[in-house]
Amino acid sequence: MNLVQQIYQHSLNLPEAAAREALDFIEFLEGRYTNLTSEKKDTEAFLQAISGGLSDDFQMIFQSGERKND
Repeated sequence: MNLVQQIYQHSLNLPEAAAREALDFIEFLEGRYTNLTSEKKDTEAFLQAISGGLSDDFQMIFQSGERKND
């Protein structure tokens, strides 16, 4: 049985009010993780858009994770 099926099976044993609460919580988590993914993509797109205006070694430093203290 996969995770989705396990969640479903457990939800069948809950009273309706508790099942609604579980659904609300799942929707909350869904929104939170969707926003995190969206924010990460926005940041990556922003850095990609401005990287052409920065020095040639910026992309190399950004991709390698190195930081220079100049």
